[in-house]
Amino acid sequence: MLADLTNSCTIVSTESPAYNMIKTETQGRVAIITLNRPKALNALCSELFHEINDALARFDNDSGIGAIVLTGSERAFAAGADIKEMKDTQFIDNYKSNFLGHWVEQINKLRKPLLAAVNGYALGGGCELAMMCDIIYAGEKAVFGQPEINLGTIPGAGGTQRLTRAVGKSKAMEMILAGSVNLDAQEAKTLGLVSAVFPPETLLQETIKTATKIASKGAVSVQMAKEAVNQAYELNLSSGLHFERRLFQATFATKDQKEGMGAFAEKRKPNFTHE
Repeated sequence: MLADLTNSCTIVSTESPAYNMIKTETQGRVAIITLNRPKALNALCSELFHEINDALARFDNDSGIGAIVLTGSERAFAAGADIKEMKDTQFIDNYKSNFLGHWVEQINKLRKPLLAAVNGYALGGGCELAMMCDIIYAGEKAVFGQPEINLGTIPGAGGTQRLTRAVGKSKAMEMILAGSVNLDAQEAKTLGLVSAVFPPETLLQETIKTATKIASKGAVSVQMAKEAVNQAYELNLSSGLHFERRLFQATFATKDQKEGMGAFAEKRKPNFTHE
């Protein structure tokens, strides 16, 4: 959570799709959400997250969308949280309002795959936002870090939990406790934080390419597969294997399973109907 580069932020209604701080578009069955606070290096504030959550909910409920891409600018995915917005808040108010809880509310219950295309800075809340996504692709100049300790606080939106699972305890401790140890794109890939690294100018299209491939599969099995992988972080091995097996068995009640296996047997391309 680090960025003191902001315009003022206020909470606004999430009912309207006319956004102030993000841009949305679609390419085929892929939706793209672009953070759009260039003067603040996409610093994360309440209004921005309300808009992200609204867009995610709309695309998640749109049967014409099979995958979602979240990105920022070439300079910054998100440089951190809006420090000016939070610096004077008090514990009791934060506790009662579950401050930062809305950051993860919609992403945690998102059924469709969410891919992050990270260029430039992904620091503090920006790194946490990227780690909330299912797949992270990085531009060659991407930088990941959790420098909250420098502000007298700690990560509050998953940094201590997701980063540790992604890069291991020692590296996560070093990054979070020192507050000055960041990962470049290649280090992040080597450690398993990101899946692939691309030139900045091709990053978004490469991410959309993967999202398009995912969106071309049967939507039900994609959703089940995402759910099963996420449960690997929550369940012990025996329970996870049982959960996976039950979802596998459940796919045999779908039209797409019949079409997919039938097409394989007939040596043709499947025509999934997402049923």
